[in-house]
Amino acid sequence: MDVTADDGEVWGAETSTGSFGAPSPAGQEDAVVIEEPGAFAPPEDHYQRLWNPHRLVYIGGEGKPSDGSERRCPFCRIPRGDDEQGLVVARGELCYVVLNLYPYNSGHLMVLPYRHVSDYTDLDEAETLELAAMTQAAMRTTRAAYAPAGFNLGINQGEVAGAGIAAHLHQHVVPRWPGDSNFLPVVAQTKSLPELLSDTRRRLADAWPGTGATAASRHT
Repeated sequence: MDVTADDGEVWGAETSTGSFGAPSPAGQEDAVVIEEPGAFAPPEDHYQRLWNPHRLVYIGGEGKPSDGSERRCPFCRIPRGDDEQGLVVARGELCYVVLNLYPYNSGHLMVLPYRHVSDYTDLDEAETLELAAMTQAAMRTTRAAYAPAGFNLGINQGEVAGAGIAAHLHQHVVPRWPGDSNFLPVVAQTKSLPELLSDTRRRLADAWPGTGATAASRHT
């Protein structure tokens, strides 16, 4: 079957001669054709492709808990492990700060209570105060390290509101820059991230203020 490209050209309708010309005369034995690697690609369409294969694990739900129990919760598991491996940026007494593994923007942080609670109203007074204080510290740290023009702050409360892991409360802190939302996320549902998560985590941990919560160690 012929395939028509966006510009109207037809490709894939190759004849027995190995070209887009006329077929071999009747009775003439077809020649053996060795294709060049580029012959299997579509014609040039003036678009660049940005491949993000790591996103497939998010789409497929890999690592997402099968239920809302504390035993299966990744947000309960992360602070028990290595800070670098878990992308933990800072630790407080009741809450901690971690990079989002599937960030909307570089520097996308989450502030969470250690305790496995799902609703904002389930936090006690001390947890509420520390969550707020660590959110402020996350903003100050991100400003010092990356100088964003603004932030999106918010809690997606419940699955219906968009929470990926609704069983464990988490506050998003997303830095924003002018022009950071372009045709890629709007048209292609793709986000371009200019820095590795491990580098972002190290940069923010190094910039975390020394008062109140402490920056996460590079090794635990």
